[in-house]
Formats: sequence, structure tokens, C-alpha cells
Amino acid sequence: MADLTGARWRTSTRSSSNGGNCVEVADNLPGVVLVRDSKNRTGGTLSFTPAAWRAFVGGLPASRRA
Repeated sequence: MADLTGARWRTSTRSSSNGGNCVEVADNLPGVVLVRDSKNRTGGTLSFTPAAWRAFVGGLPASRRA
């Protein structure tokens, strides 16, 4: 497993400041994009290849890509 300690997590700019239903993404590590629930940060992390993440985001409507 890769070392994930350097992950820099971010939320969407559309995320509300009151802890809404959001995910956090860390895309600063080489070869992996991480996703976790912002309400349960220790509950687990999904990992994707950068290509798979781009394909997922590319399939979203433009209004949801913030």
C-alpha cells in the first residue's frame, strides 16, 4: 500500500461550510486519487487511478464539477 500521509484533502467549492454531505478528494499524490466522506474521515478511503478519476469527473454534468 502507498504512503498516504502526505495527502492534501480538499472539498468542493460548492460544499457548504456547515458540514454538509460532501466528499473530500486528495489528488496530490503520484499515481492515485483518494476520496473520503467529509463527515467520517476515519471511516475509509476509496482510491482511483488518475485516469479513472478523470473519466468519472468527465462523466458528470458540468454544473456538478466544482
